[in-house]
Amino acid sequence: MSRSLSSGLRSLRTAAFGADPAGERLARIHRSPNFADGSFQNPEGARTRPTGSSLEFAKIYFRKEERARRAPAGTVPVHSTTLADLAAPPADGLRITWMGHSSVLAEIDGQRVLFDPVWGERCSPFSWVGPKRLHPVPVPLAALGPVDVVVISHDHYDHLDMPTIQALAGTDTVFAVPLGVGAHLERWGVPADRLRELDWNESAKVAGLTLTATPARHFCGRGLRNFQHTLWASWVVTGSEHRVYHSGDTGYFAGFRDIGAEHGPFDVTMIQIGAYSEFWPDIHMTPEEGVRAHLDLQGGRPDGVLLPIHWGTFNLAPHPWSAPGEGTVSAAESAGAKIALPVPGEPFEPASESVPAKPWWRGVAIEPEGGWTPSETVAAATEGVEVAARALGAAGSDGTGGTEGTEGTGEPETARVG
Repeated sequence: MSRSLSSGLRSLRTAAFGADPAGERLARIHRSPNFADGSFQNPEGARTRPTGSSLEFAKIYFRKEERARRAPAGTVPVHSTTLADLAAPPADGLRITWMGHSSVLAEIDGQRVLFDPVWGERCSPFSWVGPKRLHPVPVPLAALGPVDVVVISHDHYDHLDMPTIQALAGTDTVFAVPLGVGAHLERWGVPADRLRELDWNESAKVAGLTLTATPARHFCGRGLRNFQHTLWASWVVTGSEHRVYHSGDTGYFAGFRDIGAEHGPFDVTMIQIGAYSEFWPDIHMTPEEGVRAHLDLQGGRPDGVLLPIHWGTFNLAPHPWSAPGEGTVSAAESAGAKIALPVPGEPFEPASESVPAKPWWRGVAIEPEGGWTPSETVAAATEGVEVAARALGAAGSDGTGGTEGTEGTGEPETARVG
């Protein structure tokens, strides 16, 4: 690369791109058992770039009728009383509030954990281009109140948002991040002593909680050049009475069974079920695969509650905007798994009898050609009736069951958002 071109690329690397690991952090990365041949490795092989014809993808992505289905047809509802609902402690000690996409507040055994907080208007290094919010954030970040731990799954823009991190850096919160991601946060003003930077299967204790970084099947990167020097992870958070799982971004892989066997079962699993495509079939999950992962994490049984995440907030893939929600309802019904369907900002307690169950997106989406999932299917999915779930879970746990649908993400090299 010529010196002039290199200088030009460096001038484009604003603070939002973060920082590359260096010094002892880089040395630790090189010592990681998950780092080989110059980059972090997935637990199973994964194609991290879009596959197939770029022309065919462009035809699908820009086709007028399909483009219309990728966004809501009306105003996305947002829960209007979130702050009031959060004022009292959860009756059972565990309350979950989905803020949209992969941002979730978990109140667990007296502590508050904020996963992948993205309060920005766009998931992009620039304010003028990139995927834009389809609904407002339910609660202003400054009004959310004290947070004990912020957990980051990986460094893509729709999971790690510089303005959000800078705002949280001015509080007393601790940040739990995968190995290498701490370089970004330090550049944005987070003190090193408030970082807990973990490799897979490492744990840290914060405010009475145990936070464990667990494997995921994805990739990393925020800039024009991507050396795969920051790790991606799913997370287990264990309190004195409850335990939760956040998938981050991941393709389906057999390791869910191992995570469940070592750390589960979970009161709630927060599972990525959106932004999938046949053009990137290894690094995001379809709803069917997400439900299959939930069963694996629960030892093959439909225990706990599945909260579908990574959908509804940003347009990141060719599928219809409502497809992740509908697909999760159908797949959960087949497996007898209990799911939560909150509007953004609607708190719920997994142990409660009143877990949100309404497919709220139907009122603001274009109805699919085959119609909506039958109402009795929705009821069965949200009630968690066990159907033949043990058999289905066993089929999923040996790697042969489930739907061989499409999953994945194909973020461009210049602005990864997966």
